[in-house]
Amino acid sequence: MNAPRPLTFFGGKGGVGKTTLAAATAVAAARAGQRVLLVSTDPAHSLSDVLGRALDGRIQEVEPGLSAVEVDAEAAAASHVDDVEARITQSFDPELLPAVRRHLSLARTAPGTLESASFDVMARFMEDCPARFDRVVFDTAPTGHTLRLLAIPALLSAWVEGLARQREKVAGLDRMYRNMAGEDQPDADPVMAALHERRSRFERAAVRLHDDASFWLVLVPERLPVEETARADAALAEQGLTIGGLVVNRRLPENADGTFLVARRDQQRTYEEEIAARFPGRLVVTVDQRPRDIAGLDELRAVASTLPEALTGSEHDGDGGGPHEPAGPRRARWRRG
Repeated sequence: MNAPRPLTFFGGKGGVGKTTLAAATAVAAARAGQRVLLVSTDPAHSLSDVLGRALDGRIQEVEPGLSAVEVDAEAAAASHVDDVEARITQSFDPELLPAVRRHLSLARTAPGTLESASFDVMARFMEDCPARFDRVVFDTAPTGHTLRLLAIPALLSAWVEGLARQREKVAGLDRMYRNMAGEDQPDADPVMAALHERRSRFERAAVRLHDDASFWLVLVPERLPVEETARADAALAEQGLTIGGLVVNRRLPENADGTFLVARRDQQRTYEEEIAARFPGRLVVTVDQRPRDIAGLDELRAVASTLPEALTGSEHDGDGGGPHEPAGPRRARWRRG
């Protein structure tokens, strides 16, 4: 089985267990000896709850080999706008600054600003691999938000290129007026430098998304998640991105009893058969429903011990046994759809 790629993304419909599975995968990879960074870009900020510790926008060590961070898109957007304002203050005519600041104030809440800021932070974390981390695992927002986020490199590269051209025109006029007035030319244009720096980072991130990343789509065996997963699978494939596989979460175990649970299990089995038929060739991992909510490292380790090498990079076979856990009942299965 192929080793997982260094950048791993978990996506899917809200509420299907992306955060838990991303965290369990990161825990397993760290326990297999990898240096792992677990990143949440989900505005719900549930990673702190799953890990059982408060996270923020700073990288924190959770246990040896495993660090984690929750991206605060609003704080990142505000920081970016503040940086742009500081650079502009150094290079714009003071008479124009009030109007520029009004535009920047609107930009703080403009559509796309938060997604742009999230992607910028995400791109920076991607650049920490492999120098600082061997593996970066991303817990992403619900499907629609994630797909918009992944489209940002192409959109913003074009947008930044357009801004750069406009800025070049403004700079050219400024140079002409300074020459006419006999004034000295500034050594550098900080606005242009910022634009080119950001465009380069987006372009590097776009390359790495195609070359070094795999996307795992999480769903539960129910109608709406299956349909949303089909749309996400098609969208990711259209962008040329690598889909590692599907993770069918919260599957009722075979020993679930009682009339109600048996009926639910039978319905889930119908959807599992449909998933296999609709996603031919995709690796499908199934994770059984656990009796209690998962929170804290001990419970994450129990889930991690059931996950296959294709996700974790560890060599156990996903049957409930692992290098750090005693063998137990089978909780995760995988197959080719």
